[in-house]
Amino acid sequence: MLARRTLLKTGASAILAWFGKPLAALASNVNSSKKNAPLVLSTWNFGLKANEAAWQILGNNGTALDAVEQGVKLVEADPEERSVGYGGRPDRDGNVTLDACIMDHEANIGAVAYLQHIKHPISVARAIMEKTPHVMLVGDGALKFALETGFKKENLLVEASEKEWKEWLKTSQYKPVVNIENHDTIGMIALDANGNLSGACTTSGMAFKMAGRLGDSSIIGAGLYVDNEVGAVTATGHGEEVIRVVGSHLVVEMMRQGKSPEQACKAAVELIKRKFDLRKKQTKDTQIGFIAINNQGEYGAFALRKGFSYAVKNNKGSSLIDAPYLLD
Repeated sequence: MLARRTLLKTGASAILAWFGKPLAALASNVNSSKKNAPLVLSTWNFGLKANEAAWQILGNNGTALDAVEQGVKLVEADPEERSVGYGGRPDRDGNVTLDACIMDHEANIGAVAYLQHIKHPISVARAIMEKTPHVMLVGDGALKFALETGFKKENLLVEASEKEWKEWLKTSQYKPVVNIENHDTIGMIALDANGNLSGACTTSGMAFKMAGRLGDSSIIGAGLYVDNEVGAVTATGHGEEVIRVVGSHLVVEMMRQGKSPEQACKAAVELIKRKFDLRKKQTKDTQIGFIAINNQGEYGAFALRKGFSYAVKNNKGSSLIDAPYLLD
């Protein structure tokens, strides 16, 4: 009997130790993120300047949420950036329509879609998150809310975009070009000094798209997803294909299962390729890219095709990195 009691006691202690160890390890992982923080990633070449704007907040112990909003706003306001915000190329009817979403470390979300006349859709998305009981407003309703909230109505169709649109009307041929930023996005994810994650995504969508077309950039789980216990992810490229696999959420779940950020991004890209094969579709005119940060401050990216780059900013400096890819 004594031996049995001893065995039971020893076994119970072993079980407690077994279950207690992962919990302690999890806490250690969460805390260890601070040694790699702050950190910000964003898509494409324009991510370099966007990261610098975000760093003004992150480097002064600001929140990841404030950082990603301010970072992408820099690109939204630049008329020379032709796939985001002011200066974005219009749809085939000549209207510049904008999509954006934002998500913080507490799973608060806000999104805006098919918004016209407002330069900073990311700030409208944040206002929806913080001031309404909803998570997404679209079209005229989104514009009405923005104006009532104090945003200024502006003409977003710059002269260069209008000229290109009128030239396009001569043939009305819709054919996106891989890695040419006529259909790309500024997506930004950040880890602040407190170990909290947030993300933002904003775009004017595909140039000369059908009126009413919506891509992935305003859809939480597709263009952007944040889980503070796991990581943050954003996507760029052909939005329809990202939506098809709920791409950013998929990458987060891959990281939850233990994959590194790069491995998780690669898994999502491979699934997208399998969906193309299943539908017997060609990928030659398609690009997809994902960037990811896990809660330990590790980061990575992966793309469908060669040519996708992403920008990184941390205490060690700033860099532009060519993402690994699946297809030449």
